[in-house]
Parts: sequence; C-alpha cells; structure tokens
Amino acid sequence: MTPDTGAGRAATGMTASVAEIAPRQWLLALLPLVLLVGLLAAIVWSGPADAVRGGGFPPVERLTFQRVTLEPGAIVVSVMNDGPDPVTIAQVQVDEAFWTFSADDGTVLGHLARTTLRIPYPWVDGEAHLVKVLTSTGTAFEHEIPVAVETPRPSARFFGVFTLIGLYVGVIPVVIGLLWFPFLTRLSSRSMDFLLAVTVGLLVFLLVDGAHDGLESAAVLPESFQGVVLFALGAAGAYLLLEGTGAWLKSRKASDADAPERAGWVLALLVAVGIGLHNFGEGLAIGSAFALGEAALGTLLIVGFTLHNTTEGLAIVAPLARARQRVALRDLLKLGLIGGVPTIGGAWLGGFVYSPVWSVLFLAVGVGAIAQVVGQIARQMARGGSPVRAMASGPVLAGLFAGFVVMYATGMLVG
Repeated sequence: MTPDTGAGRAATGMTASVAEIAPRQWLLALLPLVLLVGLLAAIVWSGPADAVRGGGFPPVERLTFQRVTLEPGAIVVSVMNDGPDPVTIAQVQVDEAFWTFSADDGTVLGHLARTTLRIPYPWVDGEAHLVKVLTSTGTAFEHEIPVAVETPRPSARFFGVFTLIGLYVGVIPVVIGLLWFPFLTRLSSRSMDFLLAVTVGLLVFLLVDGAHDGLESAAVLPESFQGVVLFALGAAGAYLLLEGTGAWLKSRKASDADAPERAGWVLALLVAVGIGLHNFGEGLAIGSAFALGEAALGTLLIVGFTLHNTTEGLAIVAPLARARQRVALRDLLKLGLIGGVPTIGGAWLGGFVYSPVWSVLFLAVGVGAIAQVVGQIARQMARGGSPVRAMASGPVLAGLFAGFVVMYATGMLVG
C-alpha cells in the first residue's frame, strides 16, 4: 500500500482542481481575452489617433538605416520604417547630388517594413560619402560612410582573412597569457590575493567597456526594438544562466574528494566562458566595422588588440594558480580556446551577416557573463566573509588599480 503523504494529497488535489474546471469556468477565463481582441479591433477600425490628429498634422516618419554595403559601382542601402505611419521614399541623394535608384521591396513602407535601395554610384575607395534618403514629405534621413571600402562577400579568401584576424587578436594572445601559469603557482598567498585583484580589475574594465559599447549600439537601434531594454535583458539572462551553470558544476563536484581543488577549475572555466562571450562581441565589432567601411584594420590596431587580450589569459589562470592544483597542458589549451576562438566566430558574423540587433544582444551577453565571473572571484577572495571587506585590503586595492591601468594603457592602442 502506498503511504498517503501530505505532499501526495496536495499534488492530487492540485491535479483534481485543474481537471474539474467546468466548461463554463473556461468560458469565463476566455471572456477578458475576447473582449480585449474586440477592443483592439475597434481601435484599429475607428483610428482615434487619426481622428484627433486630423489633417493638420504631418505623419510621424522614422526611417532607419539597417545596413549600407558597397559593391563595385554601386551603394546598397537597407532601410526600415521605424515610425507608426507609412513612409514613401521619393528621392535619394549621394554627396548632395540626386541619383536614380531601385527598391527591391517597393518605396512605400508600413510600420517595421524594410526595403533595399540599389544606387548606381561610382564611389571612391578610401573616401567619405554621404547618403541621404528623402521621403514624399521632404523629410531627409542621412547615413555617412566615413571610409569607403568594398564590402566583403562570403568567400574562402575573406573567411581566411577574418580567421587570421581572429587568431591574431583573440586566440593567440589569450593562449600566450596562459603561459604565466607556472610562474603564478610559485607565488605566496598574499601575492595571489594581489593577482586575483588584478584579474578583477581586468574584468571590470572589460565589463565597463562592453557596457559602453552595448549601450552605444542600443542607442542607434530603431526605437521599436527598445535597444536599452534588450541590452538589460540579455545581460541579466547571461548572468543568471552562468550563475546556475556554476552552481550546477559545483554541486556535481561536491561529493568528490578533491572538491576544493576542482573549485579552482570551475572558476577558471567560468572566467574563460565570460571572456569568450566578450571576445565574441569584440570580433563582431571588428568584422562589422570592416564590412561597413567604418574601420581600416591596420597593423597598429591589431597590435593593440593583441596586447589588450593577452591579459585575458592571465585572468583565466589566476583561479587555478590560487587553488595550487596541477593542470595538464591540454586543459590549459582548452581554456584558451574557450576564451579566444569566439573572436573568430564574431568576426565572421560581423563581416558577412551584420545585424545591429544581434550586436546589442551579444554585447549584453558578454557583459552579463563578466559580471557573474567578477562576483564569483570576489566571493572566492572573501573566503566566506564579506566580499566588500575583502576588497578593502592594501594588496587587493593595489591589484585592482594595476588591472585598471594595464587595460587602460593597452586599450589606448585599440581606441
């Protein structure tokens, strides 16, 4: 006989209560939804906003540039109607001169509708150009091309170029930073506190830098996409996902005899994931800037990214060094690949299928992941006490400052 527990009775009662809902009660539950649909239909049919506005107010027009690409002898512009009223594209200007154009999906755009304008214009490589789209009401919307560069098309050559750039600025610098591990394992406990604080300083700099880039990208998104809200939700989602993943990994190792040593590996893995997500956003920015003609990837810029990202390898191995655990070379390489390879994927995505929405979302995910990793390291440094009090010691404050200075100095070469 199965014992009749309280929990069982509660579960049975809950199931019965749902199953015993009469059809009449379901109709009562659906009634508000039916009335809401009717209300929305009445609003659309009657158009109260149009009645109030009458014929004395111009339509609300918001045309946004989604993507501008350069082909031999032509400029291709993708635009979207971000306003509530229909927009009719009447004319196109390039460098203050009117030019003929064709529209793939017509020139009349409803709310959130898009079209691609093809403008046969002899743009000049390396020079700046100004594209202006005028609507039937005379409203002008502008987009500047700072440096005209032919937009790369998916090909083996360009995949190879973006892969090489990703290796230079992402994978190789992170792996080089991992080579500090043997030296770090010989440091004293006080020196390790300083080193972990340096790691926190590095990560906080990346967090602030990523948040700035993400909010900057969110500000230029069409208002309908609510860029700031999208960024906040993406960051919060990444933070909670990594927090849950870290708790799950620690619970799996809780029964192991070497659980304290494994904790260092779990934290290093989380740091590598957080840095990898950040580097994906970084690669996305590099690829999209090159594809949109907004940056010429010179040697100095690549050198700057290389120096900037070498410190990320140090951040990955610091938790391992503090745990004093032996790590195989292949495991170090795995961490380096987790942190660096996403740069290549980001460069591919940004170079060939750039989307401002995805850019904001991936930057947000990187920020949320790094914020979670900073919290994990701070809790580890606190040793069960208050993280704020742990950060107030002399070596820790010095380490934080050193981390900021290193990232700021190397970041100057990138910016």
